[in-house]
Amino acid sequence: MNATALIAEDEPLLAANLQAELARLWPELRIVANVGHGAAAVERGLALKPDVVLLDIRMPGLSGLEAAQALTEDWPDGTPLPLIVFVTAYDQYALQAFERAAIDYVLKPVHTDRLAQTCKRLQADLLAHSEPAPAALDATLTQLRELLAAPGLAAAASAAPPRLSVIQASVGAAIHMVPVADVLYFEAADKYVRVITAQRGYLIRTLLRDLLPQLDGQRFWQIHRGTVVRADAVAAALRDESGKVHITLHGHTDNLVASRLYAHLFKAMQGGVGSVSPAAAPQRRLTGHSSIRAGAVARPRT
Repeated sequence: MNATALIAEDEPLLAANLQAELARLWPELRIVANVGHGAAAVERGLALKPDVVLLDIRMPGLSGLEAAQALTEDWPDGTPLPLIVFVTAYDQYALQAFERAAIDYVLKPVHTDRLAQTCKRLQADLLAHSEPAPAALDATLTQLRELLAAPGLAAAASAAPPRLSVIQASVGAAIHMVPVADVLYFEAADKYVRVITAQRGYLIRTLLRDLLPQLDGQRFWQIHRGTVVRADAVAAALRDESGKVHITLHGHTDNLVASRLYAHLFKAMQGGVGSVSPAAAPQRRLTGHSSIRAGAVARPRT
């Protein structure tokens, strides 16, 4: 069966071995790109639109899981999502998460028998989903949501950080004390995060993925890989034909977009305006209180 694939693996020898094994087991599979980090996987994936994407789960910068999230959120409407296979070293928690989500994976170093089974499953899935199908898209989104919520994959397994109550944002020579309860939404901006309140915006030097575990998951909902909104600041939400949700806020003119991965949080709003139920949001166990100082560099979790 003819198909195209992209490989994202930061270890060149393993990437070359995987490509060679695929060529032997699936000669009709054309490798359109072989990249070494997650950002390149997203860039080349969106440009080339391969049928299959093989992602190393641990890569510098964007992880394989974060790359899969970005591809899913930015994939063009009306085009079938690629089939995703994760490549991972043995990790008990990772394997359990893959099994629960029914996501295909390949262990490193690559075992021929396992890879052959994966190729057969991929070929069968490609034949079954040759046209865009809502059911196939929903299944993929459900699988990724389960992985994003799995401990030890989206973030390093560790004790929960203290809950954030105040943000110390520098504006010139002054430090502004911004209560987290006043924040309408947070938005990633490269190595910074924009903090938006009803009165003004601030810029703090940290990563959104490091800030997110410090927020109350009942009040602050991640609606995109780069956006977190305070649930009770949402005035209305409207779902479009692509499955994305367009959000308006109380007391602010900014409009936000919830990606397909997080549109299920607004399921009760299908077809128009409704009330937001914090019970629908992912929950995190957080204790204590702390503040984050703008200008302090947050170390990415590994």
